[in-house]
Amino acid sequence: MKRGPTGRFEVGVLGGEEVSAFIPDSLPPTPSLELPPKRQRLLERAQLACGRLDGVSALLPDPSLFLYAYIRREAVLSSQIEGTQSSLSDLLMFELEESAGALFDDVVEVSNYVAAMEHGLHRMHDAVGGIPLSNRLMREVHAKLLARGRGFDKQPGDFRTSQNWIGGSRPGNARFVPPPAHQIMHCMGELERFIHDPDIPALLKAALAHVQFETIHPFLDGNGRTGRLLIALILHQEGVLRQPLLYLSLYLKEHRDEYYRLLDVVRHEGDWEEWLDFFLKGVEQTANSAVETAHRLLALFANDEHRIRELGRMSGSVQRAFVVIRRRPVFTIDMVAKTTGLTFPTASRSIESLQALNVVRELTGNRRNRVFVYDTYLSILNEGTQV
Repeated sequence: MKRGPTGRFEVGVLGGEEVSAFIPDSLPPTPSLELPPKRQRLLERAQLACGRLDGVSALLPDPSLFLYAYIRREAVLSSQIEGTQSSLSDLLMFELEESAGALFDDVVEVSNYVAAMEHGLHRMHDAVGGIPLSNRLMREVHAKLLARGRGFDKQPGDFRTSQNWIGGSRPGNARFVPPPAHQIMHCMGELERFIHDPDIPALLKAALAHVQFETIHPFLDGNGRTGRLLIALILHQEGVLRQPLLYLSLYLKEHRDEYYRLLDVVRHEGDWEEWLDFFLKGVEQTANSAVETAHRLLALFANDEHRIRELGRMSGSVQRAFVVIRRRPVFTIDMVAKTTGLTFPTASRSIESLQALNVVRELTGNRRNRVFVYDTYLSILNEGTQV
């Protein structure tokens, strides 16, 4: 449905030129969303796909293992949408405190994203100091996102106090100008109220809230990444997923032009339904892909464990090492030794056994300070993240 513009323009003067900033109407849309049978089926399929993903996570022997990997995969993909060149391997190497090479700023940016997501999840679950999903929490997440590297000077953790814009070299020739700074608190307050509306289905809430956040663009930098984090945090808080394993960044990366087009369609024409169709298809596709990936990883682990058991007397120590590398697919022998309690020589022999089975591969070519990778595991996680 084309409702017309979903907000109003406030005309002001900035830098000596006239600027029209867009102030969105509060959610939910008026008139209400149209949910004919075809769109209702899209919603039901997306909900069923999320249910299957939640079911898989409930059966996992160690859900935190998958959460560790998926958060990092999402961090890489979400940051790539903003133009970073970092890979998942770069991030995992960086977390080992190895050299990040020429891509240091990019890897720091991705590492910040991991910290931001983990902070948001921790704060939502902390029994003592926990808080619900709110503007306060979004500001905290943003502070983590821009804590170091690029953007550290762009008011981390604070709503902006000056005008920003999207596209163009200045507000006067920008493709889109978000609300003026003095409107941010009101707009974000209305968005927070909508997020806590108990009568809005979770997937519809996440779809609408994401567009509204991107339209408000409340921070000087990091809005895109924060807005994508918001989707995962809403679905988690609403109980759609016990483990936050649904991330849309790969889908948005693959359909980037359509994504940006639909944001503009909502703003200028009020066609929330076209955006909703796109979003629900993305949720279904992403959830089904995550289920498939989880099954592939479980099959990989089971197959490799079977091969390890056939090693005979060495199998015990190799199995202990294998438990570690499932959690951290890029690793050093020293890390394995410290985590397992094995001596360094025993850990080294265990990794050599895994090399002989072609389970792991050495990355550096060094004789000392060698770094290894659980090759097939990382290859599965890397799908879609190649720059």
